[in-house]
Amino acid sequence: MPVQTAAGKRTITPFRYDNVGSFLRPDKLKEARSAFADGKISAQELKQVEDETIEDLVKKQKEVGLKAITDGEFRRSWWHLDFMWELNGVKKEVIEQGYQFNGEETRPETARLTGKISGENHVFVDHFKFIQQFADDSVVARQTIPAPAQFLAELQRPDNSESTKEIYPDVNELVEDIAKAYQTVIQDLYDAGCRSLQIDDCTWGMLVDPKYWASRHDSANVQEVGELNLKVNNLAIENAPADLVITTHVCRGNYHSKWASSGGYDPIAEILFAKEKVAAYYLEFDTDRSGGFEPLAHVSDDKLVVLGLFSSKTGELEDKAAIKQRIEEAAEYVNIDRLCISPQCGFASTEEGNILTEEQQWNKLLLIKEVAEEVWG
Repeated sequence: MPVQTAAGKRTITPFRYDNVGSFLRPDKLKEARSAFADGKISAQELKQVEDETIEDLVKKQKEVGLKAITDGEFRRSWWHLDFMWELNGVKKEVIEQGYQFNGEETRPETARLTGKISGENHVFVDHFKFIQQFADDSVVARQTIPAPAQFLAELQRPDNSESTKEIYPDVNELVEDIAKAYQTVIQDLYDAGCRSLQIDDCTWGMLVDPKYWASRHDSANVQEVGELNLKVNNLAIENAPADLVITTHVCRGNYHSKWASSGGYDPIAEILFAKEKVAAYYLEFDTDRSGGFEPLAHVSDDKLVVLGLFSSKTGELEDKAAIKQRIEEAAEYVNIDRLCISPQCGFASTEEGNILTEEQQWNKLLLIKEVAEEVWG
């Protein structure tokens, strides 16, 4: 696990001011992806545009002072499905209905099994190799992937449950194969130079929402599903190299500035915060939908918390004094030396992106940096 330096500065991820990973796609990239979908340009021509826009993105991340850089998820359509589609034994499937968000429905796509799962030759490793070339003494390259529990949830959603059970009638075997596939990808990323890995996880956000449980028609409960999510996540990372910092981002949905679930962390705190074997939690705290800071008392002493106090869903800048007050409130439960700050989520969890401008996106990150420097020096 990472340790805090005596001077109070973070020298490894997560850093005092951070970003969750994704960025708004520039028009040039959106146009190229559309042209590729219409058969007007080749895959190589699309890759060239991706490379160019990612290189420009890296320069901007460095300019605003971020210490952990990403490719903005520019090569993806979704924050999670693109990763799942590239695992062996998985295919892209178009279904009747997309994910339901507050006032909006997403594109109707999912990941469905075609056979046993494995993780060899994952394209995200090549994606990381590209971003790794821009790492230097001042910044580390970070890779973001969906959590194993997120993949498990996708395979168990009503649209996929029957096909999943045909291949994996035993859920324990499914969990083991998901974990093994992730172990393969994680080791390959490490061999490519990755030392900062973030696993994004909306499953916990679902578990704290009463509406989610009302939509289920079985006897499952928070404890049961939470322990299963914990099991698959911990199995996937248990053999990771000691110097690979693995963090997790917990979200309640982020699509076109809309949200999917509501609820405080209380129901899952004793499972997630005390037992998941990650180095830090990136936690959504930008609205009252996330509840209070009290559940942070369950975060074990060897972990850090990145407070997502700033909203990536809107371009409006937060009030500095109010943010500092909230940091003080959180510090009542987690020592301030173990706290960092960031937006509550990425700026574009899907290629549609949130409803704000690129200028507003960068101004928000500059504000986060200013607050962090004023709080921690």
